[in-house]
This record gives sequence, C-alpha cells and structure tokens, in this order.
Amino acid sequence: MNLLLRLIRTVIAALFRSRLDILDVSVVNLRVWPNDLDFNGHMNNGRYLTLMDLGRIDLILRAGLGKYFLTGKWMPIVASAKVRFRRPLGPLQKYQLHSRLLCWDDKWFIVEQRFMVNERPVAIAYVKGLFRDRKGNIPPSEVLLALGHTAPSPSMPESVQLWMEAEARMETD
Repeated sequence: MNLLLRLIRTVIAALFRSRLDILDVSVVNLRVWPNDLDFNGHMNNGRYLTLMDLGRIDLILRAGLGKYFLTGKWMPIVASAKVRFRRPLGPLQKYQLHSRLLCWDDKWFIVEQRFMVNERPVAIAYVKGLFRDRKGNIPPSEVLLALGHTAPSPSMPESVQLWMEAEARMETD
C-alpha cells in the first residue's frame, strides 16, 4: 500500500510543481520506510528499482509528457537498468532521488537516476527505455518533437556506451 501512496503523492505533486525542460533534473524527496528494508536492515536492492519509477514519472509529467502518458496513448517501457550501490540507506533515512534524461539514440532514451543523501550519491543507475503506442515503438525524435525539443542528444558517456555494448553481446550469447 505504501508504494501506491507514494505513486499518488508523486503524481499529484508533479501536477503542482514547476515545469521542467526535458534535460532538467527532477528531484523527488523520499524516506526509507520499514517495508523498504531487507533482512540486513537497509533498503532492499529491489526497492531501488521500484522507487526509480517515481523519479521517471515525475520527470515525464513535469516535462510535459503527462497528456500522452496519462491518456494511455504512450506507455513508458523500461528495457534494462544498471545500478551501482555505493552506500546503504537505513531505516527512516531521508534521501532525494535525482532523475535526468542523459542521452538518446534512434530507439532508446537513457535516464540517469541518483539516490542522494547530503548531496552525496548512495546509488547511481542508468535506465534504458522507450515509449510505445498501439502501433509500436515511438522514436525518441518524435517524443522530443512533441515537447518542442529539436536539439541533438547530448553525447553518450563512455560508461553508457560500454553498458549498451555489453547488453548487445548478451543477446548473442
């Protein structure tokens, strides 16, 4: 139930917060609740992935894609994620989830998400995803055009390039 309440809170808050440019950073303030914990007494690694959805939803809504997302015309789809855990998050600890569109290619958007405590990262993730409608995948150029964004993608960091290459190799193994 706690996750549903967080989702509702995130959506309502996004509707009242300032609009973001698609390349701006979304910041969502969160706290580690008892049902987020694993047997070691810190936030469960799977919970990070679940909460990362909230950051991307905030970014999507505040960037102006809400009308497509909420009407069901476009669905955001996650294809893969790479998470680097640096430090644990403990019970009731406050943290911020920073989400930003890092770059894109002809098919994929890459979103960087950082779990931050006192301006220090405790976990850093890359998420590869796209939008789909009833006909199939929507090219990033079309999604960006809907926002009036026509600039090319920022350059893809080497770490993302290597991750994408590793994923391509997984498909052939």
